[in-house]
Amino acid sequence: MTTERHNPIENLSRRGFLQGAAGLTLGLAVPGIGHAAKTAATGAAAASFAPTPFLRIGADNSVTVISKHLEMGQGTYTGLATIVAEELDANWAQVKVEGAPADAKRYNNLFFGAAQGTGGSTAMANSWGQMRQTGATARAMLVSAAAKKWNVPDAEISVTEGVVRHAASGRKASFGELAEAAALEAVPAQVALKDPKDFRLIGKRAPRKDSAAKTDGSAQFTQDLHLPGMLVAVVAHPPRFGGKAKSVDASKTKAIKGVVDVVTVPAGVAVLARDTWSAKKGRDALVVEWDDSAAFKLGSDEILARYHELAGKPGLVARTQGDAPGSITGAAKVVTASYDFPYLAHAAMEPMNCVVQRTADGLDVWNGEQFQTVDQATLAAMFDLPPEKVTIHMLYAGGSFGRRACTQSDYLREAASIVKASGTKAPVKLVWMREDDMKAGYYRPMFHHRIEAALDAEGSIRAWRHRLVGQSIITGSAFESVMVKDGIDAVSVEGAANLPYAIPNLQVELHTPKDIGVPVLWWRSVGSTHTAYSTETFLDRLAAESKQDPVAMRLKLLAKHPRHSAVLKLAADKAGWGTPLAAGKPGERRGRGVAVHESFHSFVAQVAEVTVAADGSVKVDRVVSAVDCGMAINPDNVRAQVEGSVGFALSAALHGEITLKDGVVEQGNFGEYAPIRINEMPKVEVHIVQSAENPTGIGEPGVPPVAPAVANAIAAATGRWLTRLPFQADALKV
Repeated sequence: MTTERHNPIENLSRRGFLQGAAGLTLGLAVPGIGHAAKTAATGAAAASFAPTPFLRIGADNSVTVISKHLEMGQGTYTGLATIVAEELDANWAQVKVEGAPADAKRYNNLFFGAAQGTGGSTAMANSWGQMRQTGATARAMLVSAAAKKWNVPDAEISVTEGVVRHAASGRKASFGELAEAAALEAVPAQVALKDPKDFRLIGKRAPRKDSAAKTDGSAQFTQDLHLPGMLVAVVAHPPRFGGKAKSVDASKTKAIKGVVDVVTVPAGVAVLARDTWSAKKGRDALVVEWDDSAAFKLGSDEILARYHELAGKPGLVARTQGDAPGSITGAAKVVTASYDFPYLAHAAMEPMNCVVQRTADGLDVWNGEQFQTVDQATLAAMFDLPPEKVTIHMLYAGGSFGRRACTQSDYLREAASIVKASGTKAPVKLVWMREDDMKAGYYRPMFHHRIEAALDAEGSIRAWRHRLVGQSIITGSAFESVMVKDGIDAVSVEGAANLPYAIPNLQVELHTPKDIGVPVLWWRSVGSTHTAYSTETFLDRLAAESKQDPVAMRLKLLAKHPRHSAVLKLAADKAGWGTPLAAGKPGERRGRGVAVHESFHSFVAQVAEVTVAADGSVKVDRVVSAVDCGMAINPDNVRAQVEGSVGFALSAALHGEITLKDGVVEQGNFGEYAPIRINEMPKVEVHIVQSAENPTGIGEPGVPPVAPAVANAIAAATGRWLTRLPFQADALKV
């Protein structure tokens, strides 16, 4: 018997994962194609052509793609524009992109049900067919308009680089010249999509649509927004999670020039001022006595001790096949390892911020908006408004890594509570400093893993039992009813419960402590950030125990998983697997390691080469990545995302750790929570598997295999298995 709980984030296409979430009207509503075409033919709209909610063609010949997904550096705007422009046959130079408003009826994520949001590496995957249909529909209507204007058959008309032509008569017209007439055309019920062999943009290099604005400073991030009469809010947060203000002396704060008001809100004490610097000075001058009676007071070591104790007991079963416990008991050879993973901050370049303003009958919000439907519902409930009265303007975001998709809408709720408590009608910009983001934010959960496996006399893995202990990201959120089943949070065990290796007896168990008061959230590649490390390094350890080559062993176990095998073979081949590495300097040890992992329906294998110095310091010299993410819409962007994933993952593996002492987060800025520096970045090679499959995600899948590939390289160089992250130099000293 085999039972397996699939992670809904990994299987979003099978059902709307927000269905049934509290306070939301959910299901699988798909925006109608073409309803905007009728309105485009009336009044002022007649000057432009909007065949679907995702495209607007102006009389000025502009082609504007409306992105329902947030651009936070991952290339979403460029990818979506590429799909539309391909089917439309637009000139890439005339295409621009703007963010969609919050409106789940038109702009829902098709994999999320009737909810709008960006996450789970779903932007390209859920939009692929929708945006192709948009481009093809617009093209057909432009052709039809031209055919009628020139009194020729549609079949004689061609479209190339934004120009509609009738070759026989030599007539031609731009999109802009045909926009008004095209808007009067009936929206076709069916349109033909291009054969991929005819693609001229998809799969090719196209300059990013956000690069120029981000280079010349015209791109609008929340921090760039300055509205008339706007106030800036900076908040003093309690030092411990769950604390609250007991008493506040704001006399010194109110004496500071520019300070307008001081209000106590659930998140802490907010200072409102005319500018950010005055608000910060005002906050620094506050004298607050905190009530920690209900606050969380444990330190990291105490939390981890509890986790270790729980790991000694059976947990809830997330997956079982065969009889792993029975096969391990009495086996000739049993190998066991335990792993510790710390809390991690998202540490995006742009800390949390947003602007909220009360209007005559609703609320206006400006934000690098990642979770439109969730945030809209939260704010509407706070002000007793229907959700459609909360207007959200989506701006660029300077990174996120999951942080702006908060299940509790924390910083937006904080800003709204300040507006409410102050009674101001002015727009209020909430600004978090780096320390606020580091000390008062949300974190990748701390986890402890224990894995044991039984090997037979031939070195084959007969049984595998994996026990995980860590907080649930989903429990207590609006998504619990769908994403937590029988006590199992699917994201806690993703990458472990769907382990692809052919092991006859396998069991995965989970403990979810419910009394740990540290706020946790998805972090780039979510559960796979820790499960890929434990499973892939443990597999290498078993290869060493059975004297097998790590690549050969994996390929044997992946015989029924051709896409895993293909990326593994490609990465190994490009990295020169099996060939000797050049020797290092005296005292240096060098090694090569491999890892392969599937997440978000994409497959990534990585081979890392490292040099370990006598003092235990690790230098990652080279990372060779092989990626299968289906059809690569923008190959250059795929490479950039994987390269960025390598840097992001190495930051965590080499340095990243959020620690608590008596419930207080000890890190406050990059001095204590350091991303890797440029001199630590390895040479990265990215090889993309050519595929005719529909696109899958790439924003996250490059992260999970990095740390285990590096750890396996370290083990190859030193013979030492690292079971705690970040890597500890003391464990590698000569």
